[in-house]
Amino acid sequence: MPATDAIRSKLGELPHKPGIYLMKDRFGTVIYVGKARDLRKRVSQYFHPSRRHGWDLKLKALIDSVFDFDVHVVKSEPEALLLEGRLIKEFHPRYNVSFRDDKRFLLIKVNLNDPIPKFSLSRFKQEDGARYFGPFPHASAVRHTLSLVRKQFNLRGCHPLRPVESDYKHCLYGNLKFCTAPCVGNVTEEDYQRQVSQACDFLSGQCRDLEKQLEADMKKAAKALEFEKAAKLRDTLQALKRTTLKTTKFNRLPGNLPVSMDPEKDLRELAEKLNLPEPPGRIEGFDISNISGTFAVSSMVCFTNGRPDRSNYRRFKMKTVVGQDDFACMAESVRRRYTRVKKEIEAGSTSARYPNLILIDGGKGQLNAALHELARLDLSELKVIGLAKEFEEIYLPGKKNPLRWSHDMGALKLLQRVRDESHRFANTYNAQLRLRKMSESILDEFPGIGEKRKTLLLKTFGSIQKLKAASEEEIATVSGFGGRTAGELKKFLTARTVIPPSRRRG
Repeated sequence: MPATDAIRSKLGELPHKPGIYLMKDRFGTVIYVGKARDLRKRVSQYFHPSRRHGWDLKLKALIDSVFDFDVHVVKSEPEALLLEGRLIKEFHPRYNVSFRDDKRFLLIKVNLNDPIPKFSLSRFKQEDGARYFGPFPHASAVRHTLSLVRKQFNLRGCHPLRPVESDYKHCLYGNLKFCTAPCVGNVTEEDYQRQVSQACDFLSGQCRDLEKQLEADMKKAAKALEFEKAAKLRDTLQALKRTTLKTTKFNRLPGNLPVSMDPEKDLRELAEKLNLPEPPGRIEGFDISNISGTFAVSSMVCFTNGRPDRSNYRRFKMKTVVGQDDFACMAESVRRRYTRVKKEIEAGSTSARYPNLILIDGGKGQLNAALHELARLDLSELKVIGLAKEFEEIYLPGKKNPLRWSHDMGALKLLQRVRDESHRFANTYNAQLRLRKMSESILDEFPGIGEKRKTLLLKTFGSIQKLKAASEEEIATVSGFGGRTAGELKKFLTARTVIPPSRRRG
């Protein structure tokens, strides 16, 4: 579709800076996430005539669906790559393929509490007391840098948790004199810990001497016409700079990420349509997720001033509902949420507050279930509405017929964003529980394991994924698992891969 006046106006305001962009359809749903070294150039390309529009049907379908877009500026291209992956995993846009699996960027891990610490690569950050560096968007660069760090600071590259003399006999790092070999007493463990500490300082960006040394060696080799050596030093230096480049860690999505062309206008319009005394600054949305009555969960998302407020998201695993009963699940979710809020307010909490508007995903049945629970809590004054997905109908308390608003209306798009976000959050939690159950059931296939030892393993490592990432030595520290059993369990888990359940899109 040709660019609208609103899109052309936004294109002219885009900066020549790196960042990410989100393409959205007329319902406000994110349909594509991309990164750019130069936002203005990259986003403008979508709306300029091109031969590619004729033969690339996917691109043409994407452009025809775009009604609006948002951008978010970052400091560098690697940072844009990190945020792009985070957003794709968050929104699951229909036109994206990359990053939709569970693959994560690499981290460098070292546990300083180990007797002889080692640096290793990991894709998951665990609560195990270890120190993590990253994530790093360039896998080859971080692997190259880790090898360089081990050689530069004389660190070990072997796998045993605590290497001994028998390990040293087959150790390539020790025989090449790359490692100072604390396992055979060449240096004390205290001296080795100092080497590790220096390496940590370097990975934290506190020491640039190695970069200067590599650059000087590269220039010296080039001057001596040793071009092959100079090229290797150049590649090492580039990998080092890529790895140690400062980037922002996006554990949560940025709070200032745009979600609407004009959220304040949408809020004013919503207040007018619903006869609210003022624009609803705090909206809380509820949704239910279950498959044939199993793993029944619900979500509560919070939007503050028209934007997602992820620090106030909550999720619930049903405690009282048996079987598939969406009305009962909604009732339990609303009851638990506002029972807690009411107690916190009565106790004098300054952070607890009631929402200006509650949005229920569903029709009259789900809405009535929520209203009934609020009445039992003496909170009938709270404003509650329902949004049924099939025809985007809005149900109001005491009204027989639902409202139907224009799909181009900003107020409806705001409600859809709240509903879709609660749907996504509930489905994500449901998928996590199903994957966890699938993973745990794998242990039942291991010969000779009982419920007690299975529980002990899961309590120690937290999940099957973390257990699979553990070494034989770490498994052997669990009561009831000797060296032989730990080795057999490690081989058993390595040979089996858990496939994550598919995610339903809303």
